[in-house]
Amino acid sequence: MSSCKLDHPLEDVRKKLEDQQAFLPTELYEATEQFLNEPLSQAQLNELFHLLKKYDLVSKEEQKDRNVKLKQLIK
Repeated sequence: MSSCKLDHPLEDVRKKLEDQQAFLPTELYEATEQFLNEPLSQAQLNELFHLLKKYDLVSKEEQKDRNVKLKQLIK
């Protein structure tokens, strides 16, 4: 992911997840939604935001890569 100097608040990450819900595998969406109910560091929020950002616009191959990274993050 590209590095970003902005800190993304929880509300922005939740909104981004909602925006991408139709494009994410259902089980990954649900697991990510649960993950957002845990206490998270700013680094985790930022990483999650960037994995979700423009998810719908990237190639299927890039989506697969991001799915793997999302699963690793939310474990």
